[in-house]
Amino acid sequence: MKPGKTGIARIFYATGYSIKGLQAAWINEAAFRQEVVLAILLTVTTFFLSVTELERVVLVGCLVLVLLTELLNSAIEAVVDRIGEEWNELSGRAKDIGSAAVFVALSFSALTWAIILL
Repeated sequence: MKPGKTGIARIFYATGYSIKGLQAAWINEAAFRQEVVLAILLTVTTFFLSVTELERVVLVGCLVLVLLTELLNSAIEAVVDRIGEEWNELSGRAKDIGSAAVFVALSFSALTWAIILL
């Protein structure tokens, strides 16, 4: 077993690492900042729409899915960039697949919003 913190201390430290990750994404990733701002605006908008509570949760959940996917994509890009700046087919493929995941999440979110609102 890997040595380290346990119990409440582990949760405390893990929360700190998560906050550092969110800060790093905010500082270093323009797409993440744009998606956060859009998610906040659209989340507020849901309270002015004639939708059920379940529909509101689904609409906001789609936005959260986009943010989660963007965070994972940014992590993949950071790891690939740390390995080296030179072009590599596998590195390019990893970045492209991460980008595709964000595209799928955005498309799913847009489709879900369209279905619920139309």
